[in-house]
Amino acid sequence: MSSDTTRTTDTTDSAAFWENHYAGVDPQWGTRPNAVLAEVVTALAPAPGAGGGRALDLGCGHGGDALWLASLGWDVTAVDVSATALERVAAGADAAGLTDRVHTSRHDLARSFPDGAFELVTASYFHTPVEIPREQVLRRAAEAVAPGGLLVLVEHASLAPWSWRDGHEDVTFPSPDDVLASLRLGDGWRTEHCHAPERTATGPGGETATVTDNVIAVRRVHQD
Repeated sequence: MSSDTTRTTDTTDSAAFWENHYAGVDPQWGTRPNAVLAEVVTALAPAPGAGGGRALDLGCGHGGDALWLASLGWDVTAVDVSATALERVAAGADAAGLTDRVHTSRHDLARSFPDGAFELVTASYFHTPVEIPREQVLRRAAEAVAPGGLLVLVEHASLAPWSWRDGHEDVTFPSPDDVLASLRLGDGWRTEHCHAPERTATGPGGETATVTDNVIAVRRVHQD
């Protein structure tokens, strides 16, 4: 498995926040795939195709989505700013026998972005309290989608009681239409999903709550 999880002197606000966050999180938290993402991918991109397709998981955390995609045959680049998170993804890939399909890559996405084109690009709950050019990052994610490929964004549209953002009364979330518009996709794209369903979520202590997600899935159509 190729990886780039080197602990550098990167002291950006994003790196500092997320390193501290993962240092205090159970390593098993977030090792299962996001249920909403899994449902969308199963419906719209159920198999990577002959020879395996390339997938990019942005803000991968402990790798639940990346490891699940790899188990389906995708060749996954798992990206996070936290070296601790990526080390845990690598360990999970090793334990699951998926080291040949999971490649960790450390990026502060406000400053750098993985090279290449991907048949599937995902970002599950790409939110941060650190100020970053979020819309710019998501537009760059769309640019990384290969012709015929899919971009899937699953985002918070409400706060769970255990969220690191809970208690911030000024927190607001865009609508799924607002998120889609912010991508500035233009021609050559087909919208597959753009809605805000409710679901029952389970927190790190086993508690449950009803939450709302924005779900946006768009496909880059082949151009003649």
